[in-house]
Amino acid sequence: MHSTVYYIGAFVLSVTLLQASSLETMVGLYGETIEVPCNNGASIAANLFVKWKYDKDDGTPGDLLIKKKDSASILATDGYQDRVNISESYGLLIAEANLGDQKTFTCMVVTESDVLTYPVSVLVHKKPAPPTITDKAEDLENGKLTTLGKCIAKDANPAANVTWLRNGKPLADDGKTIVITSTVEVDQETGLSTTASELRYTASREDMDAKFACSAQHSLGPDQESAAVSFSIHYPTEKVSLQVLSQGPLKEGDNVTLKCKGDGNPPPASYDFYIKGQKVTVESDTHTLVGVTRESTGEYKCSPVGDSAVVASENITVNFLDVSLSLSGTIVKKVGENVAVEVEKNASGDVTVTWTKDGENLEKQPRFDRLKYADSGSYACQFSMAGLTQRRSFTLVVEGVPVIKRLDKKRGDDGKHKVLICEAEGAPKPSVLWSINGTSEESPYVNGKIVHKIIMVPTANLTVSCTVSNDLGQDVKVINVSSLFKEEEKIMERQDQTDDSGDQAKLIAGIVVGLLLAALVVGLAYWIYMKKSKQGSWKTGEKEAGTSEESKKLEEKLEENNHKAEV
Repeated sequence: MHSTVYYIGAFVLSVTLLQASSLETMVGLYGETIEVPCNNGASIAANLFVKWKYDKDDGTPGDLLIKKKDSASILATDGYQDRVNISESYGLLIAEANLGDQKTFTCMVVTESDVLTYPVSVLVHKKPAPPTITDKAEDLENGKLTTLGKCIAKDANPAANVTWLRNGKPLADDGKTIVITSTVEVDQETGLSTTASELRYTASREDMDAKFACSAQHSLGPDQESAAVSFSIHYPTEKVSLQVLSQGPLKEGDNVTLKCKGDGNPPPASYDFYIKGQKVTVESDTHTLVGVTRESTGEYKCSPVGDSAVVASENITVNFLDVSLSLSGTIVKKVGENVAVEVEKNASGDVTVTWTKDGENLEKQPRFDRLKYADSGSYACQFSMAGLTQRRSFTLVVEGVPVIKRLDKKRGDDGKHKVLICEAEGAPKPSVLWSINGTSEESPYVNGKIVHKIIMVPTANLTVSCTVSNDLGQDVKVINVSSLFKEEEKIMERQDQTDDSGDQAKLIAGIVVGLLLAALVVGLAYWIYMKKSKQGSWKTGEKEAGTSEESKKLEEKLEENNHKAEV
């Protein structure tokens, strides 16, 4: 606390100067307008005037402005003259803030009895520009410490901190495989700082697809991250693989391409291929075998030129299928003869054999121990194995002299005609000839069998012949056919005889019924007589004996009547 004399117009004011509060600190943003609060923004009591001043670099005070009631006057004559103003709450406004504004500014409030001062220390901060990675390495070598690049975070205050990231995780300097060196450079004109961080990194195979980036941390936050970069990692070939490039299983005549691939980066430019023990050097990673045969089956190898210790091998199998069938073309045989079917096959693997006859699958290989007409047809045998398919076929024709198997007759459904049926077997297809005329019908010729029908109306008894023939011979059979009209007369005679027999049967039945009724009447009379006789025997013994004799006579009479009834 000290006394100060102020001259205001013609008045002299002697007051005691009091520091109202301790030194406050505020942060303003670079390039923007800063408002330095008076009394921390709190209301100010009635006063004579408010004055703002600041501490110059040499330690002396400098006046900025003064406000009396509703009017403000700029007192500054230096660089603040056009950049300062005062707010309604008496705060100091500083436009286009820069690092030169990092000073102590004091608000002095003068009342009739006191002079209050409110000093404020101003700091000006600036967030850095987004970080970038420069001086990037073209590639990294496995196991060798190499400068990966520099991370630059420009124009900050205070200086930014930089952290290196690998796949989003921070890298720490271990002084051996990872070395990080950071420097800060201050711009002489603006006073802003630029942070540069150099990363030296020992790469491995696992870094081939790794993403490297850097992050800048600043008090104004949040953290800013650079675009990620990746690097090609050079490492020698330690393993090779041999691939057989082909579509499906290999077969004789195919072209086969061998591809040798090393795991180094960059991969070898040339390789040695070992083809059945012979070395072939090519200036690429592929070698083609043209028109392979079954003798091409075996082990194949490859290795980088000049490094035979790194080798890969692969076995190649060339599939083959040799087949033969004892029958071919068209085979013509007689019915009942034998034909042998023999199949031979030689293959590199298991063979599946399927048979068809006329396009329909057969369950097994056909056997022709005793030829039948049904054996005729087109046979095909298909052999399949690992992408290979072969087919053999033949046509079997079974021929024979035609033979009539059945010659039969029947009346038509309406009873007004007769149907003759001639069933025969033979091949080629036999023709059918009847000895009479009529309406004929023929069934389809299947498996050497034909059925021929003729419809006729015989008016007299006939002997009809059926003749079947082909180029190999013929067969004839006859059948007797009666007149349709004579058959009808015989049927009428049978019906008349049947009617006479019916009348005689009715007469006999009437006689038998009459006799039975007569016997029934006699039996009833006898029963009545016996009943009366027993009632008289209760009076005298003679009467009983006489009645007994009469009973015997009556029984004899009854038996005689019964005998007549039976006759």
